Amino acid sequence: MTLSATDIKELAQRLDSAQTLCADTPSLSDTHEADLDDAYAIQSALIELRQARGEQIVGVKLGFTSKAKMAQMGVSEVIVGRLTDAMRIADGAEVDLGRFIHPKAEPEIAYRLSRDVALDDPATDIESCVDAVAPAIEIIDSRYRNFRFTHPDVVADNTSAAGYVVGPWRSLESVTNRSVQLTVGSKQALGSTAAILGDPVRALHALLDVARRRRIPLRAGQTVLAGAATAAIELTPGVTECQIAGIGSASMKGR
Repeated sequence: MTLSATDIKELAQRLDSAQTLCADTPSLSDTHEADLDDAYAIQSALIELRQARGEQIVGVKLGFTSKAKMAQMGVSEVIVGRLTDAMRIADGAEVDLGRFIHPKAEPEIAYRLSRDVALDDPATDIESCVDAVAPAIEIIDSRYRNFRFTHPDVVADNTSAAGYVVGPWRSLESVTNRSVQLTVGSKQALGSTAAILGDPVRALHALLDVARRRRIPLRAGQTVLAGAATAAIELTPGVTECQIAGIGSASMKGR
């Protein structure tokens, strides 16, 4: 780590203020040289601020789960952020888009953890800790001005996590190479679950690796968003829907 405890606290507060005030902020790298250890420390401090306001951690989300995104950012591993109950949006519910800065939607596969994951047990089989799968929509909302950020920046910003919708859960099954359709008003993106590390189940194993190294608890009942299956689409008023072949759909209505 290169940052002091004071720097970490101040940068977490800056990102928290950007989120709560819906006002973007310049890249942290403009003023500070942070490594990935610093970034996860800032993320933890940021989540602690949200917990101090009464929010509870209800899951995790993965980012950089496409080879194209990894290449774009010059990285070789996924990143992990936290989901809180304040980010949860009921399937089909209305969402005030004014609570975000410049939100975008991504179609996702969601997994549900049925028991705690033993991070320190080398024999842990994370797939056996999952009991259900569902279609989902993630709202990403980078707090950085003009979407200009570095790899540590986005980790510090809780991987741009802002909101999520999960459709009906169903018993765990393979979701390899399922067709995906994301519709936001008149805009549409088509893709496949294969865009998520080739198979979304690989995201679970990637999550376990990062969670072990970054000491991120994985608890029974939590939701895991495995990563985006298509490019993100800017959110606009109206219906946003994610459809995944054989799995179902999730939706929300922006206003």
